[in-house]
Amino acid sequence: MRTLWAIRHLAFEDLGSLAAPLAEHGYAIRYLEAGIDSLAELANAGDHDLLVVLGGPLGVYETDLYPWLADEIAAIRRWLEQRRPALGICLGSQLIATALGAKVYPGSNGKEIGWYPLTLSDAGKASPARLLGGEQTSMLHWHGDTFDLPEGATLLASSAAYPNQAYAVGTNVLAFQCHPEFDERRAEQWLIGHGGELQAAGVDMAQLRMLSREYGPSLRRQTGAFIAEWLDTLS
Repeated sequence: MRTLWAIRHLAFEDLGSLAAPLAEHGYAIRYLEAGIDSLAELANAGDHDLLVVLGGPLGVYETDLYPWLADEIAAIRRWLEQRRPALGICLGSQLIATALGAKVYPGSNGKEIGWYPLTLSDAGKASPARLLGGEQTSMLHWHGDTFDLPEGATLLASSAAYPNQAYAVGTNVLAFQCHPEFDERRAEQWLIGHGGELQAAGVDMAQLRMLSREYGPSLRRQTGAFIAEWLDTLS
């Protein structure tokens, strides 16, 4: 059986709605807790294993506060150098970008938190990411940092606030600045866990809750279709 190695930075920001379709595609899910678990195990991964780097509230450049980030970036770089498949989500997309030599920094348009559609590039329209485009579903965004597109990467999607929302590197590396894995049935975990950030950013929590209930089911459905198609391209 193939193993899915998921690096998790925050307990409730897990695989979310991705977990069930990943298991259905024959992946045994193994979480590695960032800053706690050794990532040396990744060196023993099989060629058909998949790495998913999940989200979190920290910045990839905060290695003075979180010294273990340097080891995590190095582990991701080694994985990518072996041309194994990888998926990055939010912080995960920034960590992959960093591992590929791109810059990550605070976004000039401030925090992007809420439900906004993705605008697909021509490449995005020809990829599994098309299933997450604005004509199919809205998308949850929750970030303050952004990144330059890594060298050799292909831009797949943008939002009105930030142009680099999704990118691919070859056929086996995919990264989203946004949160396709978000499961609206667990929205309260996000609202509680990120309550301080939401209040500081002036986000209307009641509206965010309402929009999550409205758009969440379609996002969950489209994410299932997207991940199934992408995984089929890896097999």
